[in-house]
Amino acid sequence: MIEAVKFWNEPNNKSHWDLALDPEWKAYAEMVKLASAAVRAEAGNLTQVLGGISPIDAHFMRRLHEAGVLNGLDAVAVHGFPLDWNNWQIGEWPDRIAEIEAVVHLPVWVTEVGVSTFGAEEVQQFGLQRTAELLIGRVPRIFWYSLYDLPKAWPATTRHREAEGSSYYRHFHMGLLREDGSPKLACEKFADYTPDLGICQWFHFEDHRLDEAVAWLHRLGVRKLRTGLSWADSFRPDADRWFDRQMKALADFDLTVTFCFTPEHRGIEPHHTSPPQVVGEFAEFCARMVRRYAPGAAAPPGAGELMRSTALAAASPML
Repeated sequence: MIEAVKFWNEPNNKSHWDLALDPEWKAYAEMVKLASAAVRAEAGNLTQVLGGISPIDAHFMRRLHEAGVLNGLDAVAVHGFPLDWNNWQIGEWPDRIAEIEAVVHLPVWVTEVGVSTFGAEEVQQFGLQRTAELLIGRVPRIFWYSLYDLPKAWPATTRHREAEGSSYYRHFHMGLLREDGSPKLACEKFADYTPDLGICQWFHFEDHRLDEAVAWLHRLGVRKLRTGLSWADSFRPDADRWFDRQMKALADFDLTVTFCFTPEHRGIEPHHTSPPQVVGEFAEFCARMVRRYAPGAAAPPGAGELMRSTALAAASPML
């Protein structure tokens, strides 16, 4: 079942949101407020979470708080990879959480944390153990990134790719399982920390790993799973058929579903990181997905039509 929805992924990271087009995050702020209202109209009891931020930046969170973005939400989220990409040590996790708690009134979730095996599998094994020690009991939700290595034939979701050097190639080694599905050293230890640790696993359109992933998640004792439904993918032929298959396969887990990625033809520029031309269209996508996959988290009678009308009236082109 869906227990939570997230609005975007790493909005303060230029690999996921085009800061040149929206340097003050005004478009993002308006987009989330409209999406939050639209989802609340469809499913009043569904937990809403701000897109996980990376880097962990209290200034960014304060900016969104002052813009009223957090008023309709139930939690905020952070992502951290201190052994791979961040300029801080793994033992600083409690301090990073406290930085965000100091500027918001909402619970802080850790919706991506992980360690690559780029250098050695033993590093991931150590990172898993230390992360569990530092975060279990400290935050309400923790999602380990990820179950599978990214296949080498697929691009990582970043705008810089090989220019990043080893930082780019670490993306391909974050899984507990190798690309061929064989387990790494940390995999056999992961079950020691479930169900307290969840897993974040993105599934590409018509991902061939879906059924095998479900079997592994059950084997590891995972209860909480974070995944995504792509706004961009929703325009592909037979998109709903794939979404239905994905959500049916994952129905046994407590799902946190991330809504993100701008369709090229709906962005100010033709890229998945672009702010949309009309911010309310993202809200419409979120509401449609919630109607389709979380119909039980009901809103008060009549609220849906009223709030949908309000959201559509507020939707306007950003440029």
